[in-house]
Amino acid sequence: MVYRVLGGRDLSTVRRMKMFSNHVSKQLSAYWNGELPSENTRRTAEHLIRCTRCRLAFEEIKLGAKLAQHLPLIAAPDSIWPKIETALLQQPDALPIDHPTRDARVGTPVGRASDRLPLARYLKPGLAFAAGLALLFLAGAFWLRLHRTEARPSWEVARLNGAPRINSNRIDDTGKLAVGQWLETDDTSRARIDIGKVGQVEVDPNTRVRLIATQPTEHRLELARGRMSARISAPPKLFFVNTPSAVAEDLGCAYTLEVDDAGNSLLRVTLGWVALQLKDRESLVPAGAACATRPGIGPGTPYFEDASELFRTALAKLDFEPNDTQWSKVPALDIVLHQARPRDTMTLWYLLSRVDQNDRGRVYARMVELVPPPDGVTRDGVLRLDQEMLKRWRDRIDSDSHSLPEVMRDFLGTIRSGIRRHLNQASGK
Repeated sequence: MVYRVLGGRDLSTVRRMKMFSNHVSKQLSAYWNGELPSENTRRTAEHLIRCTRCRLAFEEIKLGAKLAQHLPLIAAPDSIWPKIETALLQQPDALPIDHPTRDARVGTPVGRASDRLPLARYLKPGLAFAAGLALLFLAGAFWLRLHRTEARPSWEVARLNGAPRINSNRIDDTGKLAVGQWLETDDTSRARIDIGKVGQVEVDPNTRVRLIATQPTEHRLELARGRMSARISAPPKLFFVNTPSAVAEDLGCAYTLEVDDAGNSLLRVTLGWVALQLKDRESLVPAGAACATRPGIGPGTPYFEDASELFRTALAKLDFEPNDTQWSKVPALDIVLHQARPRDTMTLWYLLSRVDQNDRGRVYARMVELVPPPDGVTRDGVLRLDQEMLKRWRDRIDSDSHSLPEVMRDFLGTIRSGIRRHLNQASGK
């Protein structure tokens, strides 16, 4: 058998890659319910990170699931049926409705099951659908009037070292952290929070965290100070951590997050992606990268942690200390551009929209030297911050081998070589 090879990949691989370069809206429901194979789940998660359209569709699915949770199945009162019945009988082609005999003792219908078919049996499909919608809204209204008081949801907490406390109460080996409660560790204490099927959070010494919300569509912590490590295996955009200077939004990942006494935070991502947000300012941080935040400013510019110290110092000045008399913006930008490697083009991509318009051309020129833009992405379009062009260039940067650590480039190179050998053997070469 002869295999067609495209750029070192067999045809089926290329087809799968093409499928996931398109929109994945048809798979989002299965993705939300955990029904996709693991490979499709991973590819869908990666697509959601980059595709605004599919992220919005996924948010709608999550919202629908959230609303459905608040509509328990309850019996509709008998008083609504005469009104529905009257409205239906006013239709020109409506059939008469036979009421089954009721048992006077319990008020339930008696007789053959065929005599007790739902009202929709006698109606046109459209009328039956309208009646169903009416019942759904009535059920929701009745639920809102019930004001049921339920036990607060909670997470399991395990003591790892010392004497961690929940709301000032010392826990032994295990405890429960309910919504609204604080978990605190002193300088000798550590704890682990289990978030069901979502993942785990390890809380380091001298840390204070609070559970804000836990429900199928959102799990949220507040990190007031200290350091925590999270490993999340749930779909993206389910786990959030509030800090004094930004919100960390999980996109399927592992990371550490620390907050100092001034409210400054530092995020380090070891697997996957994390989004840092404050109002309309956002930074997507990939594995191997870090990002600092400041109260009132929000997230700074993401950078890979193996960048030079001079690069990282100058970047921090650009982000948070633009008025420092020792470091003016121009020398700091000069250093960042000079020190940047192809791998650091990710950082320069963010600077395009964060530097002054006069400096944007310099950032563009350096990016072209490191990772040239794809066809159709023009200088004029980038300088006016055309979102489609910026997205296409970002996709090129993310897929470029230089954006990976050297050890990962070597590993992927070995895999590609093995695939090519296998294809050559299969084609008889």
